[in-house]
Amino acid sequence: MAKLRIMVSRHSAFYSPLIGAIAGGFLKEEGFEPTYAVVPPGKAVGNLIGDGEIDVAQSAVSGSFTALDKGQTPRAVHFAQINERDGFFICARQPDPHFTWDKLAGRQVLVDSVGQPMAMFKYACHKMGLDYSKINAINAGGPDEMDAAFRTGRGEYVHLQGPYPQQLQKEGIGHVVASVGKAIGPVAFSSLIASRDWVKTEAAKAFTRAYRKSRKWANEGMASEIASAEQEYFPKIDHDVQTETIRFYQQLGAWGGDIAIQRSSYEAALDVFLHSKVISRRHPYEDVVVAPPA
Repeated sequence: MAKLRIMVSRHSAFYSPLIGAIAGGFLKEEGFEPTYAVVPPGKAVGNLIGDGEIDVAQSAVSGSFTALDKGQTPRAVHFAQINERDGFFICARQPDPHFTWDKLAGRQVLVDSVGQPMAMFKYACHKMGLDYSKINAINAGGPDEMDAAFRTGRGEYVHLQGPYPQQLQKEGIGHVVASVGKAIGPVAFSSLIASRDWVKTEAAKAFTRAYRKSRKWANEGMASEIASAEQEYFPKIDHDVQTETIRFYQQLGAWGGDIAIQRSSYEAALDVFLHSKVISRRHPYEDVVVAPPA
């Protein structure tokens, strides 16, 4: 069996197409013995790819924008889409079937303040007609810290990726009232990266065959079966919560379509980051994206 070193920037049900490539046995069928890990604090998957420490990683096309903005060449290329939607939610303390985004104005909102989640949240507010500056945004740290802060009574709303909000709802602590992905629509959110040399290899072709099958399974399979297959990767998450989260992402269209990163979705990502003033100019698709190796 060939070793395959996989690393992710974040660990979530949102990345089921990649996790499923391992949990569903698709990589094993192609002769791989994969390892899976979350990027250590202070490290960046793009640099680990560039240094040859890992083979494939979960990132986002926006991860290459900063280097390009500085006139640098990114150390990795994006060769396949994982999610074509934002996977974050707004969770409130009380049920609100008639929620509208303007209700966040003047409220205390625990917002994920890391680059892409923050840029996407600001853009969603913009699209929904809400001035982000009207929100009392709170930076409580990473997802685990945000979840803990909300559980202890901090904030009126919290902005989290699944399955955190679904688990809060299961426990009666919070209630999912909005999807950032629905507000923004199609966008190049998460993608797979590797070195330019690796994507030309036979291993890359074999990986892509397995990944195509896994993403189709994640999108079209029974959510409960996918949740069961991935259970060992989410030991603290209730099976019903994981199932509900996967089913929502399927219905959202996060994993639909071809694995190739669409130019239109890439341009939408540029719109998001230009709006938030994270980048200064539009960067050519060809500087960031390559076709899936197969």
